[in-house]
Amino acid sequence: MSKKPFVFKQFSVKQEQCAMKIGTDSVLLGAWTSVKDNLFSILDIGTGTGILSLMLAQRSHAEVVDGIEIDDNAYEQCVDNFENSPWGDRLFCYHASLEEFAEEIDDKYDLIISNPPFYSEDYKTENTQRDLARFQDAMPFNHLIESVSKLLSEDGIFSVIIPFKEEEKLIHLASKFKLIPNKILHVKGTPTSEIKRSLIEFSFHESDKKVDNLIIETGRHQYTQDYTNLTKDFYLKM
Repeated sequence: MSKKPFVFKQFSVKQEQCAMKIGTDSVLLGAWTSVKDNLFSILDIGTGTGILSLMLAQRSHAEVVDGIEIDDNAYEQCVDNFENSPWGDRLFCYHASLEEFAEEIDDKYDLIISNPPFYSEDYKTENTQRDLARFQDAMPFNHLIESVSKLLSEDGIFSVIIPFKEEEKLIHLASKFKLIPNKILHVKGTPTSEIKRSLIEFSFHESDKKVDNLIIETGRHQYTQDYTNLTKDFYLKM
């Protein structure tokens, strides 16, 4: 297994101890999420390598950027990545489950972001650590949404990436906790492929819902201008 860090323009991320490696999903979410000028506090749920926290530390002047990670190895790696970044004084990782964290923390966050476990299918691999990172039973959507509703400030934003097929389910679930989708991005790998991912921003306030589409590439490594514009502040070769 390669121990080389994943190098971005302003920071690098070690990931050899993490079950889930850095992929397009996290970079898309970290680049797309709305960042307000007066943003004070950010929470990254299931932070893994810390990639989303690091991207938002780069993009914002938030004084508090907290991550939560339950897996021992990923937690240690995240702490290391935070300490070695240019924003170490603003970044902190909690070694806890979301349930523990939501019960113990009284603070509210202006922005909550998560690239949660995806697969609701009933199969597992032989790699328990990877299963924990990937499968919804480690952090079910209803538990995620309920915790977010407790931890999000009144004017805050919750930003998440999920499989497109789960979009309606998540929006319906969020409505039970008065969270309303304000902005959605549908992502396709190529012009002819099906929509694969939904990026959704929720808040407690209703507004005109904005729905956009993004195609990543037109051919192998032939990235679209939209995708390049979104990620160019991070990827070295963009």
